[in-house]
Amino acid sequence: MKEPYLTITPLGGLGEIGLNCQLWETAGGVVMVDCGLMFPDDAHLGVDVVIPHFGAVSAVKDKLLGIVLTHGHEDHIGALPWLLPELKGTRIYGSRFTLALVEHKLREREILDWVELCPVDAQTVLPLGDLTFRFFPVCHSIPEGFGLGVDTPIGRVVHSGDFKIDPHPLDGTGTDLEVFRDFAGPQGARLLLSDSTNVMREGRSLTEREVKDSLEKIFARAEGRIVITLFSSHIQRIQEVFDLAREFGRTVVISGKSLANNIEMARDLGIAKLPPSFFNAHNGVPDLPDNELVLVVTGAQGEPMSALSRMVLGGHRQLEIRKGDTVVMSSRMIPGNAKAVSKLINEMYRMGAEVLYESVHAIHASGHAQREELREMFEAVRPEIFVPVHGEYQHLVKHGRLAIECGVKEENVILLEDGQPLTLQDDSFRLEQRVPVECTLVDGKGVGDVGYAVLRERRILGDEGMVIVVLVVDSETGSVLHGPEMISKGFVFEQHYSHLLEDAKCLVLDEIEAARPGQLNRMQEGIRSSLRRFFRRVLERDPVVVAIISEV
Repeated sequence: MKEPYLTITPLGGLGEIGLNCQLWETAGGVVMVDCGLMFPDDAHLGVDVVIPHFGAVSAVKDKLLGIVLTHGHEDHIGALPWLLPELKGTRIYGSRFTLALVEHKLREREILDWVELCPVDAQTVLPLGDLTFRFFPVCHSIPEGFGLGVDTPIGRVVHSGDFKIDPHPLDGTGTDLEVFRDFAGPQGARLLLSDSTNVMREGRSLTEREVKDSLEKIFARAEGRIVITLFSSHIQRIQEVFDLAREFGRTVVISGKSLANNIEMARDLGIAKLPPSFFNAHNGVPDLPDNELVLVVTGAQGEPMSALSRMVLGGHRQLEIRKGDTVVMSSRMIPGNAKAVSKLINEMYRMGAEVLYESVHAIHASGHAQREELREMFEAVRPEIFVPVHGEYQHLVKHGRLAIECGVKEENVILLEDGQPLTLQDDSFRLEQRVPVECTLVDGKGVGDVGYAVLRERRILGDEGMVIVVLVVDSETGSVLHGPEMISKGFVFEQHYSHLLEDAKCLVLDEIEAARPGQLNRMQEGIRSSLRRFFRRVLERDPVVVAIISEV
C-alpha cells in the first residue's frame, strides 16, 4: 500500500465485555494494544478462561514492534501468558502498576525473562515505527490507567481506554479532558475509539467520594465486625477502607491471595499505605472484639473458592461469617454471576449477618463513564470518525447513536465486530477482509484443545447422561463370553431402573446375534443406535451410548 495508512484489527472486545485486544498496523510495523481474557459463561462447561484467537498475531509477529497496555485489569492483560511464548523478546509498555501485575503473572509461569517490561508515564512520548504514543492518565477502578493519544500517518487517533470522569477524585488522578482536547487540536481527532460499557446508563457515574461517605456511615453504626468484599485490583477502594479503619480504630484483616499480592505491589510502589494494625488471615487472626475488626476479602462475584464463599460455606480455616457481621459487597455484579451471588447473600442472612450491596446502598462506583461523561469525551476530542469499543453489541449501537447526537456524521460511525479490520487513509476508510477470531478456550493446561464440538458433547452429557455397555465376545463364533454389563452415568439410578436396563441388555444381545463375527464396528454402531431409539421411546431421553466390545 503506497499511500499512508492505519489498519486497526480488533481481536476481541467488540460484542462482549472482555478479550480487549487490537492490532494497529502501518507501513512501519504492528503494535498490539491490550491483550485481555474473558471469564467463561454457563455455556463454557469446564473451561477456565477464554482468550483471543492469536492467528492474526502469528501472521505479523515478525513486524510486531511492541505491546501497549492501557491498564491492568484481566480483560486487558490476562491473555499475555498464553501469547508471549510465541513472541520472545517482545517489549511491553504500561504504567508501573500495570507492569507489576504483568510481572507477577509471567513470573508464576516462569516466562518473565522472555520479554522486556518498559514502564511509561504521562510524560512519555513513545515512538513505535511511524506511530507515536502519548499516555493520558484517566480515572478508572484501578491505579495508573491510561487513555492513548497516537500520532499516525493518517492523523491523530484517540483511544479513551477504560475511563470515567470524576471531577474531584480522592487520589488526585482524574480524567483530564483538557489533555485530550489539546491533543485533538483545533480540528479534532481523525478517529476516536471509546469505552462503551455504561452507555446505557443515564447521567453520571457515582464518585469515589460518595462511596467513601457511604462506607464511613457504615463504619460509624456497625456494632460488630465489618466484612468488605471487592475486586482485588480496586486499590483506591481498598485504601478508603484502610483510612476508615485507622479513623475508627479498627484492625484490618485481609484474606485472598490476589488481594494480598495486589496490596503488596501497591504498597511497594507507594500507591497504597497500610493501616497501623494490619494482618493477613493466612498468617493468623488477632484475638480482638468484633467491634475492633474489619475484614477485607475476595469473593464479590460468588466465586466458589474465594475467601467469602469459604467463610460462608465452612471451608475457610481462619474465618467464618457469624451473627452480627455487617457484610459490604462493594462491587458491581457481573452478568452471569447473579445466581451465585444471590445464593451467597441468602446464606449470610441465614447465619445472622446484615448484607449491603450496590443496588440498595451507594457502596460501589463503576469505573466506566455513563452517557453524560461519554458526551464530554466527544466534545473534547471532536472526532471525524468514531468506533465504539469495549461492550456488547447493544452498547456499541447505543454509543454510535450518541456519537451522532454529538455531531459525528452518521456515515462516519463504524460499528466494527471482532475480526473486522478497518483501514484509514488520508481522505477515506474501508473495511478489509475478516480474519479468524473464534475464541480459544483454556481448560487446565490445554489451550485450544477444547472446541465447540467438545462443549456440545459436554452439554449432552450434562443434559442426558451416558450409558456404557461392556461385553466380551468370541472372535471366531461371535458368542458372548461376558456381559453385557450396563453402566449408567448421569442417566438413571440403576437400582430404580434395573428392569429398564435388563430390557436394554436384550436389545444388545439381539444386535450381537444379527452381526457376523469380526464385524466389531458394525456391532458397536448397531448397539448404539438400537439403545438410543429404545431410551427415546421409553423415557424420552437421549443419552450418549458407548459400546465397549472386546474380542478374544
